Amino acid sequence: MDQLSSIDASFLHLETPETPMHVGSLMLFELPECYTGEYYEDVKALLGKRLHLSALLNRKLAQMPFQLAEPVWIEDDDIELDYHVRPVTLRRPGTMAQLEQLVARLHASLLDRSRPLWEMYVIDGLENRLVAFYTKAHHSGVDGKAGVELAKVLYDTSPQIREVPPPRRKRASGQYQLGVTELLQAAAANAAQQYRKLAELLPTAAKALDTAARVVASQRSEKGERSLNLGLAPNTIFNDSITNQRSYSTMSLPLADIKELGRRVGGTVNTIVMAMCSVALQHFLKERGLLPKEPLIAMVPVSLRAEGDKAMNNQVAGVRVDLATDIDDLPTRFRAIHASSEAAKAVVKELKPVLGVDIPIAGSPWLLTGLASLLGSSNLVSRLPAAGNVAISNVPGPPMTLYMAGAKMVHYFPVSIPYHGSALNITVQSYAGLLEFGLTACRRILTQDESYELIDHLRTALREIQALPSIDATATPPTSASNEPAKVSTKGESVAPGPPVVVTQRLAVAEEAASSQSSSEVKPSTTGLIHSPRRGRRRMPHAGDRG
Repeated sequence: MDQLSSIDASFLHLETPETPMHVGSLMLFELPECYTGEYYEDVKALLGKRLHLSALLNRKLAQMPFQLAEPVWIEDDDIELDYHVRPVTLRRPGTMAQLEQLVARLHASLLDRSRPLWEMYVIDGLENRLVAFYTKAHHSGVDGKAGVELAKVLYDTSPQIREVPPPRRKRASGQYQLGVTELLQAAAANAAQQYRKLAELLPTAAKALDTAARVVASQRSEKGERSLNLGLAPNTIFNDSITNQRSYSTMSLPLADIKELGRRVGGTVNTIVMAMCSVALQHFLKERGLLPKEPLIAMVPVSLRAEGDKAMNNQVAGVRVDLATDIDDLPTRFRAIHASSEAAKAVVKELKPVLGVDIPIAGSPWLLTGLASLLGSSNLVSRLPAAGNVAISNVPGPPMTLYMAGAKMVHYFPVSIPYHGSALNITVQSYAGLLEFGLTACRRILTQDESYELIDHLRTALREIQALPSIDATATPPTSASNEPAKVSTKGESVAPGPPVVVTQRLAVAEEAASSQSSSEVKPSTTGLIHSPRRGRRRMPHAGDRG
C-alpha cells in the first residue's frame, strides 16, 4: 500500500464532472516507410509487455472507510488492455483541427476510479500517413516531471524496439480489496509518520521562512520601475465557473530560436513564453473590450522535485507572475515580466524545504469535495477576488527524438487542466528541439475558433518580441538556469502527463548536449503547423515543413 499525500489526494477531492483532473499528451507519429501492419495492435502489444515497468499503469485506488483519511494505491493485477488502449479513426480528410477537437472531447470525460487511472487512444485517419496518440492520466498519480519519467516506459530512442525483462511471477493474494482494519491501520501509521517528519522539520522551516521573509522585504524595498509584490488579480472572462466541455489548440516553435531570442533581448525561454502569453492575452481581450486596467497575473507551477527523484507523485508549488498587460511599451513590459518571474522563483527557492511538506488534515476529503461542489454549482468564483487569471506552465522534456513501436514521434503536445476561476491553461513543453504549446480551456469561455485566434495572437506576439532591440553586449546577462522551459513530455506524452518509459542513460547525455546548443539567428517558424482559426481547419504538417 502507498497512501496518497495531501497534494496528490487534493486532485481527487477537487474533481467534479465539470472539472476532470487528469493531464494528458497528444503525440504525432510518422510510420516507417512501406509499413503495412496494424499500428493499434502493435502499440497494445508493446504496452502489454511494459506495464510492469511503471507503477502508474498497474495500480488503482482504495478508498478509506467514510473517507476518514486519504486513499491508498494498491496493485491491480487484472488490467484490461482493450479498455485502457482504444482505437479511433477520424473522418476524412483528417485535419489537425479535427484531431484537436477530438482530443478536446476525449479530455472532457472522467476516468473510471475503479480501474487504474489512465487511458490511451491510437488515432488514425490523419493526413500524410501520420498517426496520433493521445494519453491521459489522473493528476493525483503524476505531475509534469513524473510524466516524463513515465514516458521512458513507453518510448525508445531508436526505431529498434528494445526488449524489456518480463514481470516477476507473484503469488496470488486471493484478496481483491483491502479490509477495513488494514486500511485504518495504514492511515494511522501514515499520519503518525507525517507528524513526526513535520516535528523534525520545524527548525528548518523556521529558518526557511525567515530567509524568505528577508527576500520579500528586499524586493519591497528595491527602487525599481515597478513593484514586485503583486496584489490580487483583476476579474476577467477566465475567472468564472466552467463546464466539462473543452476547446484545445496547439502550436510548435523551434526551441533553439527561442533560446537565442531570449539571449538577444535579455531574458530566458521562460521569459519569452510569459511575454508571448502577455501580449497575446492583451490583444485578445482588448479586441473584445474586456481588458482590465490592472495587469493580468499568471499562476505558474514550480517543481519542488529533487534531482534524480523519479517518484510517480506530485511535487509542485505555485507562484504568481506579473504579465504587466497594463504596460504598452513592450521593452518595459518584458523587463517587468522577467523581474517578476525571477523574484517569485527566489522566494520559492528559499521556501522549498517547507513547501513540499505533507500535512495530514482530518476531514480534508469532505472539506475539499464540498468546496469543489460549491464552486461548480454557484456563481461564487466570478464574485470572489482572484489570485490569478490564467495558468501558464513550462515543462522541460527529452531533447532527443523518440519512437514508439517503431514509429517516429514528430510532435509532443501537452493537454492540461482548466478549473473554476482559471478557465484557460497554457502549457508549454520542450521536445527534440521544439517548444510545443497546448491551450486547454472551457469551451463556454473560449470557443474552439477563439482558441485558434489566441494561437494567432501568440504568433503575432513572437514577431513583436523578435522586433525588440538587442541588449547591450556589455550588460550582465539574466540568470537562466531556473527559467529553462518546463519539461516536455516525450513526443506524445502529457505534460501533465501521459505514461512514461525506461530509456537508458542516453537521455541524460542527450539532454546535456542539447542544452548547450543554440541557433545563430531567429526565425519566426512554427514547424509547418498552419491553421485558419476562422474556418477551424488546418492541414497536417509535412516533415521538414517550416511556417
